[in-house]
Amino acid sequence: MALSMETESHIYRALRTASGAAAHLVALGFTIFVAVLARPGSSLFSWHPVLMSLAFSFLMTEALLVFSPESSLLRSLSRKGRARCHWVLQLLALLCALLGLGLVVLHKEQLGKTHLATWHGRLGLLAVLWAVLQCSGGVGLLYPKLLPRWPLAKLKLYHATSGLVGYLLGSASLLLGMCSLWFTATVTGGVWYLAVLCPIITSLVIMNQVSNAYLYRKRIQP
Repeated sequence: MALSMETESHIYRALRTASGAAAHLVALGFTIFVAVLARPGSSLFSWHPVLMSLAFSFLMTEALLVFSPESSLLRSLSRKGRARCHWVLQLLALLCALLGLGLVVLHKEQLGKTHLATWHGRLGLLAVLWAVLQCSGGVGLLYPKLLPRWPLAKLKLYHATSGLVGYLLGSASLLLGMCSLWFTATVTGGVWYLAVLCPIITSLVIMNQVSNAYLYRKRIQP
């Protein structure tokens, strides 16, 4: 017997709620795992993986999940309130990413190493620069009067699309970081595969949320 539309809707919402809860836990768990592994303060470099995982795994994931109707931790707030929390979390993520980038540049300068010698470094730099542009674009949504010639609906669509691309860039950079000598020297076997799954899981959840809850809805509107 075919499921009724109401039953399918309940199942879909339950799956969205479960996946959102998993994203919260995975983002937090991965960040804690990297912090334990890096032991921040043990060296200058040790702050780099901690700050980058805090930025691109935890803070950015939470900033996007703020808008999830099923798994947001701030559902009681108004849309405007959640938007401001989103912007604060994104700003904190950007500050962590910039600090993490600056520290690894300083670390390589001290050791006399070449900058941007790996795909992890190149993609990481691109992700940070994208985050700078994304946060700058977010100002236009907070204060739409600054861009009177741009329809607010289009600004939201561009911001959502660009934000998803930026989030995926950050996740890809984390994945490449887990292929580095520093990470693979300590994390091996099944634990390595579990760690790799973390940014993949959160990326899938965020992609589903943005595409179905916003981009798809915009696309089907006349």
